[in-house]
Amino acid sequence: MKELTKAEEQIIQILWEINKGFVKDIIEYLPEPKPAYNTVSTIIRILEKKGFVSHKAYGKTYEYYPLINKKEYTKVYFKNFVHNYFSNSFQQMVSFFAKEEDLSLTEMEEMKNIIEEEIKKQKTDRHE
Repeated sequence: MKELTKAEEQIIQILWEINKGFVKDIIEYLPEPKPAYNTVSTIIRILEKKGFVSHKAYGKTYEYYPLINKKEYTKVYFKNFVHNYFSNSFQQMVSFFAKEEDLSLTEMEEMKNIIEEEIKKQKTDRHE
């Protein structure tokens, strides 16, 4: 899956939020100053070429909708992020955020609980 530019990601985020929409609908959700209609239309066509978006035609007007959901994209994006910045090591990433981002004790305990629950779940799944 190809990575998205900031502009492309901004558009797909809106489509995930509204599920489907015309260019004018997408523009409504963009912050000021609003980009030109043609700019948004061009970005959407790029997203179509990349396989993220498709459309339904109503004459000469197109209603766009995402082909990939947010969870799928997040998973791929995050794997690439860990690969590119943490040598493909989730352990290095967690260590970095725990040390460098001044996580509170509560945040670290919550992370620990999430990890412990996932460990229990995976152990249970293996034995079934």
